[in-house]
Amino acid sequence: MAEAHEAGAKRRRGSAVVSARRDIITGGVTVAAILLFVGTGSNVVGNTVKAISGVGGGADQTLVVALLLNIALILFGWRRYADLSREVKERSAAEERARELASKDPLTGFLNRRSLAETGAAMLARADRRQKCVAMLMLDLDNFKNVNDMHGHAAGDALLKSVSAEIEKAMPPVSLAARLGGDEFACAFLFDPSSPETVNRVAQKIVSRLSQPFDAGGIHTHISVSVGIARSEIDCDTIEALMRRADIAMYAAKNSGRNRYCWFDSSMERALQMRNAIEAGLRSGIPKGEFVPYYEQQIDLTTGRLHGFEVLARWDSPNQGLVSPEQFVPVAEETGMIGDLSMSVIRQAMEHGRDWDPSLTLSVNISPGQLKDPWLAQKLVKLLVETGYPAHRLEVEITESSLFENLVLAQSIVGSLKNQGIKLALDDFGTGYSSLAHLRALPFDRIKIDRSFVSSINDNPESAAIVNAITRLGDSLGLPVTAEGIEDAEIEQRLRVLGVHKGQGWHFGKPMPVGQVRKLLADKNLLPAARHRTGTSKSDSVRTFRQAG
Repeated sequence: MAEAHEAGAKRRRGSAVVSARRDIITGGVTVAAILLFVGTGSNVVGNTVKAISGVGGGADQTLVVALLLNIALILFGWRRYADLSREVKERSAAEERARELASKDPLTGFLNRRSLAETGAAMLARADRRQKCVAMLMLDLDNFKNVNDMHGHAAGDALLKSVSAEIEKAMPPVSLAARLGGDEFACAFLFDPSSPETVNRVAQKIVSRLSQPFDAGGIHTHISVSVGIARSEIDCDTIEALMRRADIAMYAAKNSGRNRYCWFDSSMERALQMRNAIEAGLRSGIPKGEFVPYYEQQIDLTTGRLHGFEVLARWDSPNQGLVSPEQFVPVAEETGMIGDLSMSVIRQAMEHGRDWDPSLTLSVNISPGQLKDPWLAQKLVKLLVETGYPAHRLEVEITESSLFENLVLAQSIVGSLKNQGIKLALDDFGTGYSSLAHLRALPFDRIKIDRSFVSSINDNPESAAIVNAITRLGDSLGLPVTAEGIEDAEIEQRLRVLGVHKGQGWHFGKPMPVGQVRKLLADKNLLPAARHRTGTSKSDSVRTFRQAG
């Protein structure tokens, strides 16, 4: 792009040089013609007057011809001068239009990104001289893509024009407004550093006006806007730095619920740096096997017997140590790496669990993003084949919230998994809006009660009523129930009285790595190798291994 601009500039400079040379030659010829006209004209006129008065023999024909040529040259020069004047005016107008197109957004008439940087630098210098601050507002329209998708780009363009008019009305008289591209805008103006409330008023005015209905080319639309605000300071004294900080604050406003404004603070930048570090760690750590399974015990509440484990992901980072999933799972989902992460952890869990006692099961969680993958069932079956883990010992947990977007695809995936002998559990039951409909539409084998109800069962009568209702529902449908979040013996006893079949939580032990699991299983005589060491016959050991495989 820069090379094209440079080549165009060279062509324009070359054309201007040629035109200037041509103008000089034309002017020189015209001046010479005028001088010759003065010299020959006076002679011809004098001789002609004498001839008329009978004194002389008249004008010389050669001088007359020269005079006529001079007149023709003068007329040519005058015509050329008029043409050149018109050309200069047209060229000046074209250059002005080119400058305007290069500096402004053609749709809204606002500045573009490049011209905002140039004029913004001048504003910063002016603010420094006047001991003022510059407020930079970054605006991003919420749900603008829906308008384009539903009504077309013509309606989107009409909406952008209306939005820019409202932004212009809300801004102070001396300010800058730019459209950076798409539905993103930037505004800047001076304010007294001791009165930041003036900036709040402007931002609130923009948020309020853009939350009102718009008529976009005859189409009634509703949008909102997220606004990030940054102010010039000692460590933020360039337009680029201001825009970056305001952009960070704008995304914070979006993450806080949209339709609001948010000031930048340093914690946002630290959070962004942490998020970027986690993303980099995901990209490098998943192939290296840094993300490992931890195991939370699932206990039969009737007998106290260990029933199996829920597989939880942990990041064994070489730099940060053990990182909890609350930090890296949202980033993995946002970046689309949750599928690779989940499959890596599940593969390791299957390799660990295939040699455990055949009565033990593994429960694995499937994220909402994974449930959008039509090949999910095939990927899980491929892992079962490659690791040799028995399908009937695997339970896949699906949260209610992940079923809302595409129930038809979820039915297809669940059906494929059931055909392979894999069991299905509906996780976080009771937190969604169509729990009963999902139980009817999908062939689940188990219901898991959300920990928010279980942990408060002894303190909140409503939670106790919900847990009791879910347990009765499970009994009537023939679906066993698992309770999550059992934190103490009192909760366990209350659940046992209500008839809950299986439970898990820190009351039975915190999630543990595979080394601790193997020690626990060895103590409980649930490892075939441990039974062999304690006197199990060779034939029994072989039979146990065959059952595990």
